[in-house]
Amino acid sequence: MNHTSASMTTMKRFLRYALLMMVVSILAVHVFSQRFPAPEFEGDYQIPPTQIAKVKPVIFEYLDILVFLGTLSLLTWVIIKKRSRKAVFWISVFSLLYFGFYREGCICAVGSLQNITMAIFNPGYAIPVTAIIFFIAPLAYTLFFGRTFCAGVCPLGAIQDLVALKPVSLKPWIRSLLGLIPYIYLGLAVMFAATGTDFIICRYDPFVGFFRHNATSLMFVIGGILLVTGVFIARPYCRFFCPYGVLLNLISRVSRRHLSIANGKCINCKLCENACPFDAIDMPTGLEVKSDNRELVKKLIVYGFITPVLIVLTGWVVSRYHEDFAHVNFKVRLAQEMMNAGQYTDPATIPTEVTTFQASGTAVEALYKEAEFIVHKFHIGSWIIGGFIGLVFGLTLAQLTIYRYRDEYTTNKGNCYSCARCVDYCPVK
Repeated sequence: MNHTSASMTTMKRFLRYALLMMVVSILAVHVFSQRFPAPEFEGDYQIPPTQIAKVKPVIFEYLDILVFLGTLSLLTWVIIKKRSRKAVFWISVFSLLYFGFYREGCICAVGSLQNITMAIFNPGYAIPVTAIIFFIAPLAYTLFFGRTFCAGVCPLGAIQDLVALKPVSLKPWIRSLLGLIPYIYLGLAVMFAATGTDFIICRYDPFVGFFRHNATSLMFVIGGILLVTGVFIARPYCRFFCPYGVLLNLISRVSRRHLSIANGKCINCKLCENACPFDAIDMPTGLEVKSDNRELVKKLIVYGFITPVLIVLTGWVVSRYHEDFAHVNFKVRLAQEMMNAGQYTDPATIPTEVTTFQASGTAVEALYKEAEFIVHKFHIGSWIIGGFIGLVFGLTLAQLTIYRYRDEYTTNKGNCYSCARCVDYCPVK
């Protein structure tokens, strides 16, 4: 290793450790500062009111779009053409600083999934143009070039990628089991957005708290745990929680010009075998896998029967909890409170939302009808989500037992984050 390479490695390690120390400091200040109430001053001094940031002009939204598309295009070119891990690293640093800490995570393709869902199921919802672009652009780039958005544009991925210091490999069955969580999260996010209940992806974003310094202590702790875990298990949120990653995974599998380890000229030198911290390199299989066609047909028939059963079973199980899901909706909870309003003997114990609704003069029958309709939508949605989870579970079981023949090392297009780490291990240039 020459002097320049050694200096670059030292700089990267310094940035990663500095990022970890900064996160720990923010977490400590946030958690411990909330232990003490605001001081009470004697005399005429008053604590100044909280300042609310002014809404930025529209021109800044277009600037964000240009920076977003420019960064995504540059990173894609660096990955596909230049095949430079060093460039990917520095673009990730820029994305973390700009899209993360400067823009406070507001340029978020992950959260835009909920805006799109809301616009589809609620015609009265005016979706921002920026949300449409942030949602579609990464999908379009992924279709042609793989998950280059995940490589270093998404600030949620960048902050995790920079702390992956000593990643370890996970067993395939563990990855498959944890890989079911994003599908469940995606289904819940779509259902809550479609019913106008909540944007749970934004509410439970583990890293926005670091970007904005205003999250609850619980979210700071969750974000801190994910980052510490990310030192040893690379990108835990991206791999095992991100709902938008489900769409990128599926689309990336059919990408036309995906990053390859040796540009299609693998010599099976095995140098890249442990190069990917995300376990996204598929190793060559034995010849017996290629010739065992009758066993493969039997497995396909078995899972062809099992999967429909799983779809119906999980759909029924999840639908049993549709009322619990519906109670997350404010109007459903309010309708329940209005039904119980007669039980309060002391006016002081009546919930504020009940008195507010009574003062509005709105007919309670209209509220009950709307709440009943929302519960009905949750019933249908829970059946769909349950069936979707059963389908994913059945396909995952099939994937664990059905193997494809490979005679060389290849990147798994769906799981590959196009980080370009593997190219430095490959002697084929």
